[in-house]
Amino acid sequence: MVRSASNFLKEIYQLGARRVGVFSAPPIGCVPFQRTLFGGIVRKCAEKYNDAAKLFNNKLANELASLNRNVPNSRMVYVNLDVCNPLLDIIVNYQNYGFKVGDRGCCGTGKIEAAVLCNPLHPTCPDVGDYVFWDSFHPSENVYRKLVAPILRKYLYQFL
Repeated sequence: MVRSASNFLKEIYQLGARRVGVFSAPPIGCVPFQRTLFGGIVRKCAEKYNDAAKLFNNKLANELASLNRNVPNSRMVYVNLDVCNPLLDIIVNYQNYGFKVGDRGCCGTGKIEAAVLCNPLHPTCPDVGDYVFWDSFHPSENVYRKLVAPILRKYLYQFL
């Protein structure tokens, strides 16, 4: 996966991209889908998937540092969203952020459905604002609103 990311970055560099933000993998073991399949009866976070994301993130950060040293006039910024990030805090402490549901998505049962399965045939929750997740993989718009401003403040200067 790191090699694919690196090849993609080199490809878009050849097409003219010079400033690129690359997000780290999120705590994927805590998304509702993974919790449903691998979190046991109480649907805990699947830590082995979070560990895999940490390993990937370390390798990705090293590869981006190497690209920045070896690709002239580029700024490939590693935007670190590892398991110590605000997203994991929102997932684990969702009530502190005003959410009512943190372990399943708004779409359908919220445990398995994703993207295309979130349609008029699969009912959604009455108020998505109560949910950390839209479906069993993707955070809701309100979560993204809480995450974006601090990320921009932290990383924007690296693009200059």
